[in-house]
Amino acid sequence: MYETSDFKKGLKMMVEGQPYVIVDFQHVKPGKGNQFSRTKMRAMLTGQNLERTFKSGEKFEVPNVENVEMTFLYKDDSGYNFMNQVNFEQITMMEHEMGESKNYLTENLVVTITIYNDKPVLVDVPNAVNLKVASTEPGIKGDRVTGAQKPATMETGLVVSVPLHIAEGDTLRIDTETGEYVSRESMK
Repeated sequence: MYETSDFKKGLKMMVEGQPYVIVDFQHVKPGKGNQFSRTKMRAMLTGQNLERTFKSGEKFEVPNVENVEMTFLYKDDSGYNFMNQVNFEQITMMEHEMGESKNYLTENLVVTITIYNDKPVLVDVPNAVNLKVASTEPGIKGDRVTGAQKPATMETGLVVSVPLHIAEGDTLRIDTETGEYVSRESMK
């Protein structure tokens, strides 16, 4: 059993008989009254977002889930294809089941797939991934205002704000929790 004090991003729990994953939460301690937690969750089966407030000390069941490390192979008309590295079994997930993780998938990326009742329901990507810049406006020589940003479209379709010196073809480190630029990876 989980309690509200166990809440953290990515925690999987049962709410009203359905499996959810916590996307964001905030513990609140008002001056008067009891403590509570404001929670943003995503339904693992439907992908719908839910915002709920829970009283301090409420208990939640642990869902019957299994986490399996898999490698992302490719995306085609049937969906996103993954392969289990242990038994080489392959699974396909549809775009609507992917959530935000589809923005960070590159070939051969190792991810963790959550399986609930023999059905893949959630894809956890690493905390940061390297993505190549597919398109961005060229930086103008001498235009180096401190902190200035421009949009860049990554190879997966994700749009990220990047510094002015970033060019097409650069490989960038992207934080998958915030979707923000971290650094430019050195050329090898």
